[in-house]
Amino acid sequence: MNDTRAGRIIIALDVRTKEEGLALVGALEEARVFKVGLELFTAEGPALFKKIKALRKEVFLDLKLHDIPNTVAGAVRSAGGHGVRMMTIHTSGGREMMAAAAEMAGRVSQETGRPKPLLLGVTVLTSLKGGDLEEVGMNGDVAGQVLRLAGLAKAAGLDGVVCSPQEIEALRREFGRDLVIVTPGIRPQWAAAQDQKRIMTPAEAVDRGADYLVIGRPITGAPSPREAFLRVVSELPQSAE
Repeated sequence: MNDTRAGRIIIALDVRTKEEGLALVGALEEARVFKVGLELFTAEGPALFKKIKALRKEVFLDLKLHDIPNTVAGAVRSAGGHGVRMMTIHTSGGREMMAAAAEMAGRVSQETGRPKPLLLGVTVLTSLKGGDLEEVGMNGDVAGQVLRLAGLAKAAGLDGVVCSPQEIEALRREFGRDLVIVTPGIRPQWAAAQDQKRIMTPAEAVDRGADYLVIGRPITGAPSPREAFLRVVSELPQSAE
């Protein structure tokens, strides 16, 4: 399958063990990028990256780093040294923290000769609504908060942001193509919404300007993950190529 639309889909390996994760990587031969999140990383550690890369796939490390600047920069150094292609930083950690991460990503690339890891600022989690933000003392305007944090991420030197599909158009109006947009909360019409509240279909998200779509259970939980993946790719607009 030589379809560049497939490269827009990031498969979320929301499983417990490396055996489950690697089985999915092997089954999804057309997929190119696989997300390793907190559960799988905590269970298996960075040794899993080498196994995924041995299958000629890329790793998106989704740990949503949020700590003091030196600690986050150190984590970026470690991830870059393992050849991680993309990783997430919590924008609410502030400008200094994000800037330290961005500087370290560039340094790691120079030291290793590998492409610079793509740093993505997490704005507002797709499981949250306005009332959830208010409960923790934040402005309940989700779209406004996303724009504010995205602007901070751009100013700090991050490459892009993670946001729900509902904020894609506002981000494109504000920042044009200056930020890569990675969008979770993607559910084909034939899949259940499950625990994410601000969702959209793959085709709708691409039409609105998303660069990458993070999709997990609609594909990984399907009777045939490969068939589900190919079905999602086929539903993307041809302009996505």
